[in-house]
Amino acid sequence: MAYDKMIIAVDFDGTCVEHDYPYLGMDAEGAVDVLRELVAKGHRLILFTMRSGDKLEAAVKWFKERKVELWSINTNPEQREWTESVKVYAHYYIDDSAVGCPIKFIDGVPRPVVDWAKVRAIFQNDGVL
Repeated sequence: MAYDKMIIAVDFDGTCVEHDYPYLGMDAEGAVDVLRELVAKGHRLILFTMRSGDKLEAAVKWFKERKVELWSINTNPEQREWTESVKVYAHYYIDDSAVGCPIKFIDGVPRPVVDWAKVRAIFQNDGVL
């Protein structure tokens, strides 16, 4: 089953980059490629992060520099049509703290990061990619 124009909320620290807050960590292996694939398929990405101010601006810049188009930041612009809830609506949430999100440990890095190879496999299995 293939899906058209899924909304995917993506965390930043520990997900797109390794944990190094308040700084930008190293790119999480495979993150940029999968995110670009999702956008190329017509899916919409929402940056869904606790970052704010100049730290949020740094994360947004990270996406721009890697040519990964964001649809929105910390909000789903369409959901105001049917709810006043502040919870961001998406079909998928990719977050290193989410139950069931595949993670991996990297030698020398104290906290795990999202395993993007497994995320890609999940999306392929679900017909998203």
